[in-house]
Amino acid sequence: MRKANADDVDAIVRGYEWLFEHPGARPPRWNTQRAAAALSAAISSASAGVFVATDDDEIVGLCTAYDDIDSVRFGRRVWVEDLAVHPQHRSRGIGKQLLDEAKRWARERRASRLQLDSSELRKDAHRFYEREHPDWRSLSFGWWL
Repeated sequence: MRKANADDVDAIVRGYEWLFEHPGARPPRWNTQRAAAALSAAISSASAGVFVATDDDEIVGLCTAYDDIDSVRFGRRVWVEDLAVHPQHRSRGIGKQLLDEAKRWARERRASRLQLDSSELRKDAHRFYEREHPDWRSLSFGWWL
């Protein structure tokens, strides 16, 4: 488990394919060049944390977290935007390590909440999140613009 660096960008972008596999789907406007630029910006940003899990120097998990919401109701809130583990490396504790690293990073930033969205179709992911004892659940709604 470590923070990502600029040399990891291409491998991490390829790792997003793990999110697109069934039951996931590729976002309508997915563009690998734009993704690489956004990921590079996140890696160098003070308000983002990009973490990778490795096995023999191969990236097998990724997590992006953003400290960009100062909520009136909740205070500082860190948002886990992406959390994915290579399908052949799942159920080995990698997802938990990535989530724990995001929680640690959020606490360092004095956040009061860590939050994420998960598609209704991702039942396996939901079982994992439930095992991590979330304080609350909600529905999220979004629109492509």
